[in-house]
Amino acid sequence: MRLAWFSEWMTLLPMFPLGSVLFPHMPLVLRVFEERYVVLLSRVLQEESAEFGVVLIERGQEVGGGEQRFGYGTIARITQLEAGDGFFALVAAGGRRCEVIQWLEEDPHPRAEVRELPDLQWDDSLAPLLESAERTVRRTLAKASEFTDAAWSAEVELSPDPVAAAWQLAAIAPLGSIDQLALLRSTTAKQLLDLVIEFTNLAEQTLTLAWTADEGEDDSEQ
Repeated sequence: MRLAWFSEWMTLLPMFPLGSVLFPHMPLVLRVFEERYVVLLSRVLQEESAEFGVVLIERGQEVGGGEQRFGYGTIARITQLEAGDGFFALVAAGGRRCEVIQWLEEDPHPRAEVRELPDLQWDDSLAPLLESAERTVRRTLAKASEFTDAAWSAEVELSPDPVAAAWQLAAIAPLGSIDQLALLRSTTAKQLLDLVIEFTNLAEQTLTLAWTADEGEDDSEQ
């Protein structure tokens, strides 16, 4: 449903607050068992678009309600759904970004009026910056794999579409959710790539300091 609001088109969406950021052009895998979100699924699947909004939880928990939420997110479209024993397993694809204009009364799941944000526009002059961002992210992922089981491999394949690849780099970079949210709010492709490089370099420095500290502790114990 679309609503006119101060001369802008708004969309009324069922919302799914999560403890992680969903980026455009990225998959979302969920196990849905809480009753209010089962209702959300049943309603979403009645619509041809099969879409719902995903926002990051600021404080609180995913289960039980009462959480506080950030006001920027991504519209997800369901692509696969399977019923399990007491739960539903779904896969959705991150699409357009959105800003929450107003949270509505829950019914029984969260709902909001959102404003869809414009897609980032690509300029071929940004190709060297995209290459730099990719090198930075892959290097840092390789270093992170030495410390922990990283969520993404340094060899992960990216989309041939440059804007999609930029969003994918933002998603796979080993960053915290607040940094990811800042990336999601980028207004230009250049800003997104600049921030990916800046935040990932800082993450790499943190990893290097942690590695150096661990080495020092090992040496002191010998």
